[in-house]
Amino acid sequence: MVSPAIAFAFIPFLMTLIIRYRYYFLLFWRAVVLRKVQDYATGLSREERAFRYVMSNCIPGDPENILSTFDKWCFHSEYLSNLGPEKGRILERLILESAPQTVLELGTYCGYATLRMARGLGLGGRLYTVEMDQRNAAVAEKIIRMAGFDEDTVEQIVRPSDEVIPHLREKFAVDKVDFVFMNHWKRSYLRDLKLLEDYNLLREGSVILADNVIFAGAPHFMQYAKSSGNYAWKLHRTHLDYFRHIWDGMAELTYTGLK
Repeated sequence: MVSPAIAFAFIPFLMTLIIRYRYYFLLFWRAVVLRKVQDYATGLSREERAFRYVMSNCIPGDPENILSTFDKWCFHSEYLSNLGPEKGRILERLILESAPQTVLELGTYCGYATLRMARGLGLGGRLYTVEMDQRNAAVAEKIIRMAGFDEDTVEQIVRPSDEVIPHLREKFAVDKVDFVFMNHWKRSYLRDLKLLEDYNLLREGSVILADNVIFAGAPHFMQYAKSSGNYAWKLHRTHLDYFRHIWDGMAELTYTGLK
């Protein structure tokens, strides 16, 4: 049994931990604890709850209004790993700068980033977005169509990314991908990057933007990007979606060709 004196000595240490990591505790509270409570109370997933709020409060056909409604929900109601406005502006800027004709998104989630990319596409641009979770894909499909983007502009593929990438050319007539946005399972980043290389889907100058490379991190992906000699890269320092006190980053890779 621990004596009161020893237990008391640990209080300053525990208080230091709580103060230092308070925003991580808050993230855990909002993303895990409250989510479980709301899931049980409503019988809906948090993504479905967010969709109902957006549907009831947004202006259909107005992507900007849909995005801001999403942001309002995520800042003030429930946490979603939805990219958010800070990272969203970086993504949109890179889309406008690179002017891609073919975009591949790995991890549609609720369609938030999809809207930010789709509205920046030029004439004839096409976005293929891949999501393996059927419930999230159903939410995203409604959001994308409610924003006014048809299947000629945005096509959603509901399958795991490693099953889609090898068949992009034969099933979807994709010869090369100009821009790739990775925001799915972090452990899949490196695997899918190598699949894109193996199936010759990248052209010189193709841009790959990978989210959450600091929090929660994708160390093997980053090590390969830096050491392979196939990419010029830089890191965009940002904050975690809707948490301005937690640092995160987005890795921008530009394909220079296989060495």
